[in-house]
Amino acid sequence: MMIRVLLVEDEDVIREGISSLIRQASPYFNVVKEAAHSREALDYLNRNVVDMVVTDIRMREMNGLQLLEKIREQFEDMPLLIISGYSDFSYAQKALQYGVSDYLLKPIDRKQLVCALDKIHALLQRRSGKSLEPAETTEEPEERPVGAERRRLIRKVKEYIEAHPEGDLRLQTLADYVHLNSAYLSQLFKQETGINLSDQITTVRIDRAKYLLAHTELKIYDIARLSGYQSPKHFMLVFKQQVGLTPGTYRDQHAD
Repeated sequence: MMIRVLLVEDEDVIREGISSLIRQASPYFNVVKEAAHSREALDYLNRNVVDMVVTDIRMREMNGLQLLEKIREQFEDMPLLIISGYSDFSYAQKALQYGVSDYLLKPIDRKQLVCALDKIHALLQRRSGKSLEPAETTEEPEERPVGAERRRLIRKVKEYIEAHPEGDLRLQTLADYVHLNSAYLSQLFKQETGINLSDQITTVRIDRAKYLLAHTELKIYDIARLSGYQSPKHFMLVFKQQVGLTPGTYRDQHAD
């Protein structure tokens, strides 16, 4: 079973590029419609069945937020994947209220796209109660991988963390992602990288926060949430410990 994708992007070249990336990134997804604007997308949704929507957040006529609102009125649980630029983070933050599955930043990184699609694939598989995997399931990792397989799994975990610093990065979640025992994953990560998995997560999240502080005007509590911290106070404490400066001071010294 293929996952049917509706792609919405008003720039022809970008739309074609994203469509090509999706086809290359995963064998489970099929772009069944490339819409040039939101109204075309809504018209298609009224007449056809799709499994998910990928949309730019800034478009002419109707922007991505308006499109998300209308989609949610009809399809409560449909996975929605947002495309945005760093300057659109305030829009991306607003999009969270519509239950978006993830957001990708332009220019789209192929590894981040793969991670985002993998997450949606797993979600739809759980909902269906049956496997959506193609025939090549022989590559599923063993409980005790060795050699190159160990390195591949750790690389996959690191790429997932880098693509989802704002997401659920609990040890059990990451272990489920690569089909390993959580205790074993923690041990394996330390053996392969020389650092604790929790330290890797903190580094990636603080790097995201530093970028947002330097390149956006988002509020500290928004940056905290987009960097994976639900508590702004906890975020400020961790940031000071890692960087040696408060978020506000760092912004003052590094803002564009």
